[in-house]
Order: sequence, then structure tokens, then C-alpha cells
Amino acid sequence: MIRILIADDHKIVRDGLRRIVAAAPDMEVAAEAANGDAALAQVKAGDFDLVMLDMSMPGLAGMDLIKRLKIEKPKLRILVLSMHGEHQYAARALKAGAAGYLNKDSAAEALLGAIRKVAGGGVHISEAAAASLLQAADSAPHGTLSDREFEVLRLLVEGLSPTEIGDKLHLSVKTVSTHKARILEKLGLGSTAELVRYALDHKLV
Repeated sequence: MIRILIADDHKIVRDGLRRIVAAAPDMEVAAEAANGDAALAQVKAGDFDLVMLDMSMPGLAGMDLIKRLKIEKPKLRILVLSMHGEHQYAARALKAGAAGYLNKDSAAEALLGAIRKVAGGGVHISEAAAASLLQAADSAPHGTLSDREFEVLRLLVEGLSPTEIGDKLHLSVKTVSTHKARILEKLGLGSTAELVRYALDHKLV
């Protein structure tokens, strides 16, 4: 029996995932978490085979959360479920310690297949993402960004202010501004407007 922890900040999503898993005889939802800090606490206290993890949650999230979970339980299998484009984010998630990446638009059958593959020791990403991992993630300018810088980029493009980003990532406004300056410098851009255009051109949003 595959024991699963669902970590997603939307209850309706957790309920939907629970129903999908309930239909499979070889797996069960052993616990749920509504944010990254709760997910980390659950992993510390419990024994799970796999975590289904949303990339964007309040508190500890994204690559930082994946890394912390793997520090706590190195053998824990992590399947990322995200609405973000797979070929831009899968490489970073796998490098951080995840074993699979699945877009939330995927069908229930694809989800169950990914759970079984990842829980069984395999790695799950789409063929399109696999084909682009060796080139796009590292050859494009944004491949030089750190995980934190990449997260700040994503939030800037979503329209959040430095103050809002600081609150979300638990960083000072000064630190966020420093990250923003480094992002613009690494990408050779001069403004947030240019950053938005870059993100659209490279399908980062």
C-alpha cells in the first residue's frame, strides 16, 4: 500500500486528489497539509511513501520545501503537482530532489500512473519535458538563476510588489530588491516590463 501525503493550499484540490486516490486499491491518503510548514511537520512526524506537492503554497514552498523534505527523509519520494509549465520547472524540481513532475491539467489515470512510477523508484516527467531538460533549462539565460532568484522572477511577473514577495517568501524588502537587481543583470534586462516580456517569450508564465 502506497501511503501518500497531499500538500496543497486549496481544499477543493485536496478533496479531488483524495477521491482519485481512493479509487485505487494499492494506495491511500494518509495525511493532508494546507501549507509547506504543515507538510514539513507531517513528514517529520509521520511515515509516508510519497508526497504529492503543490509548488506554490503559503510559507515554505517550492524548491526550498522539496530540499527540506529530502533532508528530513532522504528516501521520501516527491511528486510535484503544479499549474506551472513543466518544461520550465521540472528540471529545477528534479534537481532539488523531486522524483516526478505532473501538470494539474493531467487526467486522473496519468496521476495514478505517475504515483505508482515514482513510488516504485522511477522518475516521471513528460516526454516533451525530458527532451528539453538537457538544453532549454541550462542554455537559456534564466538557467543561470538560482532557485530563489527564479522564484522571485515568477512572483514579479505575476504582478506582486517587493513587499508582497517578501511577505510570501519570508524575506526583507531589501533582499527581494537585491534578487530583482541580480535577475535583471543576469538576463540583461532593464526593467520589470522587460522581465515580463522575457517571461512570456520563454513561456515561464
